[in-house]
Amino acid sequence: MYRFATTYRFALLLACLWLSGCVTSPPKKVNNVCDIFDEKKGWYKDAKAAQKEWGSSIPVMMAIMHQESRFRPKAKPPRTRILWIFPGPRKSSAYGFPQAKDTTWDWYKKSTGNWGADRDDFEDAIDFIGWYNAQSRKRNKIAADDTYHLYLAYHEGHGGFQRRTFKNKGWLKQVAKKVSARSHSYRRQLATCQERLDSSGWWFF
Repeated sequence: MYRFATTYRFALLLACLWLSGCVTSPPKKVNNVCDIFDEKKGWYKDAKAAQKEWGSSIPVMMAIMHQESRFRPKAKPPRTRILWIFPGPRKSSAYGFPQAKDTTWDWYKKSTGNWGADRDDFEDAIDFIGWYNAQSRKRNKIAADDTYHLYLAYHEGHGGFQRRTFKNKGWLKQVAKKVSARSHSYRRQLATCQERLDSSGWWFF
């Protein structure tokens, strides 16, 4: 019995260590897309695949993800407050890298057939953003490189964008400008390292 208990505790410890090693931490330097891809070696492959599939550029998708979660895999909206003291429910069901809501994520999975997709998996999250931007271009006639309006559609939803729900939201327009500026910055940065990333080969792992 003692030997079994010891073996069980050891196996449990190994499992915990393995699981902790699988937890994805955000990149240390999120302001330079080359630094991000150098640190997270599989992410460039995933981003490039999403770009090829959906026609949404890597800088645009990465800028949107930066704004939504700062690349934190398990990001959630803050909780509301009850009587200014007690934690209440969260403002929405948004979760993960893309901060996608439950209903929108279900729509993505049904539309793409990617039934096993997880919002805290970068590969699935970047594919979702590319897919959503493709819907925005199709439904709202937004140009592929128009990060400003793509982000407004991402935040407000396609119906909200059509109704111009962002019209009187000055704060949201400022955020969209920041996302657009970051996209341009990421594009300039990526131009300096993309050839290396494409030729090095290590990003396949």
